[in-house]
Amino acid sequence: MKIYLDTCSLQRPFDSKNQVRIILEAEAVLGILSYIESNKIELVNSDILKYEVENIPNSIRRNNSTSILELANSYIKVNSKIQKRAEVLVSFGIMSLDALHLASAEYSEADYFCTCDDKLVIKARKIGLNIKVVTPVELIGEIEK
Repeated sequence: MKIYLDTCSLQRPFDSKNQVRIILEAEAVLGILSYIESNKIELVNSDILKYEVENIPNSIRRNNSTSILELANSYIKVNSKIQKRAEVLVSFGIMSLDALHLASAEYSEADYFCTCDDKLVIKARKIGLNIKVVTPVELIGEIEK
């Protein structure tokens, strides 16, 4: 199984645990990371992930996210196919950086795109994508089937 964790998923374990949802998603991401570390699932990294992580202002969060991405089995560079696909996704109302994430994940042939962004999940599920868009809690459910 190959997965693409977007930046908000990578950051979830470091968020303030002031809501039950955040606690559940943080624990789910930590569980996903344990599967990655044990080579039971593959993680995809990309130019767009690298760009966003490098621009995280908090150095602890940035360094932790960088360490997670170093576990990736593959790295996707933005190319013309990804850019064209992202443009199509933007036309469906997906924000440009999110569209680049989704297009990179599709290009990598990942099985799952994981995000904590509810609006992105809703929009992405309405579009005919070549990847399943899930939350961290849903992804743990898929992994543990």
